[in-house]
Amino acid sequence: MTSLQTACRRYAGRACLLGMLAALTACGTLSRMEIDSDKASGERYAISGDLRKEVDALAQPLVDKGATPGVVVGVLLPDGSVQCFGYGTTEHAVSGHRPDGDTLFAVGSISKGFLSATTAVLVQQGVFAWDDKLEQLLPPGTPLSASARKITLLQLVTHTSGLPRQPFTPQTLLYFVKYLFTGESFYRHFDRDYLLAYLADFDAPATAAPNYSNIGYGLLGHVLELRTGKKMDALVSETILQPLALGSTGYHPQGLPGFAARAHGHVGDQPKFMRRGSEAPDWEFTDVLTGSAALYSTANDLLRYARANIRGSEDPVLDRALNDTLSVRVNRPVEAAALAWLVDDIDGNKITYQVGFVAGYSSYIGLDVKNRTGVVVLQNSFNWTNSIGHRLLLRISRRKSI
Repeated sequence: MTSLQTACRRYAGRACLLGMLAALTACGTLSRMEIDSDKASGERYAISGDLRKEVDALAQPLVDKGATPGVVVGVLLPDGSVQCFGYGTTEHAVSGHRPDGDTLFAVGSISKGFLSATTAVLVQQGVFAWDDKLEQLLPPGTPLSASARKITLLQLVTHTSGLPRQPFTPQTLLYFVKYLFTGESFYRHFDRDYLLAYLADFDAPATAAPNYSNIGYGLLGHVLELRTGKKMDALVSETILQPLALGSTGYHPQGLPGFAARAHGHVGDQPKFMRRGSEAPDWEFTDVLTGSAALYSTANDLLRYARANIRGSEDPVLDRALNDTLSVRVNRPVEAAALAWLVDDIDGNKITYQVGFVAGYSSYIGLDVKNRTGVVVLQNSFNWTNSIGHRLLLRISRRKSI
């Protein structure tokens, strides 16, 4: 019996494969956020004030237990200063080294935050309005279902359009099964024509609750290009990356500083039938999905981005846009929907965050806006559990309040 046949028996039937595909988003919100069960850890941190000791205790076990080859934790402190801590290695090969704040990682769906912020700037500039509908945003004559025509720009950035994470088609299922054994992208057929064809028959669900959608953000990037006449990567660069001096962030990693010394992605919780700790292949995204998940960045750049969201950038238009992205549009205790950002209410602390999973990487960026702190966690392994970000932000906030 072949390994593929074994997998098909284990996950017998199309329904089970659909369930696995729904659970494995590659870029999504299904990570499990660990928090301290009580305030004891936070109180110990409040007494010692030893940030390195706290980060060491959270991050080093991930490397020691083989959860990830390497991890970088960056912290934005209330005074605006930043600290970065690196653990493990960028790769198991001879050329591997301890990662640091300037080490390049793929950040997956954190890309959506930059695309959302770019959209918010264009809204501030009057290029778009949040209630613009898809029938206005796409060229006349584009075949759209009745549901698709009504989708608004705001619904795309808040994941409330009703669009799925990705279309569950036979081609997607085939590529997904291959992914489980090879790590190759199962999004490689999602190009612009494929997405537009899907919209012609799209039927929205009855409820408008947030439903995380990779293709929704792919569509967002497409309409931005149509309206501005600029390529999405150039648009994000001139709108967000250049004003914030994020010189190590971009969609084409070969052209970024530190590419040769980048963190290489590794197998973790996924792909299911590859050996944990082995290198995972990098993903290349189609034209329409680049803005959804293709960004590379460093902890230091993401901390600068976090600081601009919390403390401002001295650019009034950009600052209004960033503030707009933090505003919750769909309120609920867990995963309240802002613009790309999610907000969890934990014991009266509001944690605003994004996560990303792609190929062999996991990423987290979290903000405690009230206490003016932020945390970035970058791993070069695909792991669903986020055991550092929320816990560290909450510990720092407890230190401040005691």
